Amino acid sequence: MAVPLRILLILTLIPGIHSIKTVRQVSVKAGAPVTIPCLYEAKYRDNVKYLCKGYTWASCSYEIKTNTPQNSQIYSISDDKTQTIFTVTIKELADKNTYYWCIVEIDGGGDVGERFYLSGTTGPPSLYVDNQTVIGFIGENITINCHYTISGAMKWCKLNSNCVTGTSGSIDGTRITLNTSMKNVFSVTLSGLSPESSGWYYCVKGNFQMPVHLTVTEKPTGTVQTSTNNESDTTAVDEQRSSVDINSLIIPLSLLILVVIVALFVWFILKCKQAKADSPSSKSTEEAVTYSDVTFKTKKPAQTVETDVDVTYSSVTTAKQQSLRRSEAKDMDVTYAAMIHHKRNAEPSV
Repeated sequence: MAVPLRILLILTLIPGIHSIKTVRQVSVKAGAPVTIPCLYEAKYRDNVKYLCKGYTWASCSYEIKTNTPQNSQIYSISDDKTQTIFTVTIKELADKNTYYWCIVEIDGGGDVGERFYLSGTTGPPSLYVDNQTVIGFIGENITINCHYTISGAMKWCKLNSNCVTGTSGSIDGTRITLNTSMKNVFSVTLSGLSPESSGWYYCVKGNFQMPVHLTVTEKPTGTVQTSTNNESDTTAVDEQRSSVDINSLIIPLSLLILVVIVALFVWFILKCKQAKADSPSSKSTEEAVTYSDVTFKTKKPAQTVETDVDVTYSSVTTAKQQSLRRSEAKDMDVTYAAMIHHKRNAEPSV
């Protein structure tokens, strides 16, 4: 049930009348999605929640409700009844500047709601974060970077809690440190995370706010790297680790290649030596001529006189045969060669 604007304005002047809490002004790049948290009182846990679009409550149009099928291509809505927060997501900002309302429907009475403003930009938003959803681990730290292109005071706040305006402070027992050393960025570090650290936070710079949801859980077994919200930082760390891994492999790979080359060279040398040892020419050299026997005999008288001495027999003994002979005649150390020379009988004179 809608309430006229003039009545709404009167109600806003009454302390404690605000039943919905949300951010007021968010800068969004045109075409990019954004999620807005809407905190409500516990007594409205089972009520219907919805998103309304328009400058005034009286004239705003229903965009999406929690009790209707969510078939919208532009909007989505979800209700966390445990945390008493419902969130609306504008998947793509159609208009350049748009007003919306987070509203809780009251049966038989006036609905309650709170307005927020989306400022669309074609370039970098006035205030933005790398990721609206981050995960941290109990007992560890997490850093969130808030980027800005405008001037103004900076804060770090928790929805329905206090804000840290200086360089350090505490929210719900979690230590908060703000760092402004980087240009156009102030980083927020949450130290000593606990389950109570979970919830919706938002950066503040000037008139703009940017919501961020933090979930703190137990660290999974075997997890080495602490989760961070900064995707660019994670990418840089991954690239650096890859570079270190490659550099650490260069020396072992070089040594392995050198060992393989030396092994191939030694194998080649041994192969050549083996080939020479197995060749037929090397085997034939073992059978060399080492001894020879020559016998001279005188020709018979009836034969024609040719010469006084003729060589008639020659025998060649190989080293293997000689070795056999030596084994048969163990007591003989010297082999003799005999030559017999005979003169032919002189023919009788006439």
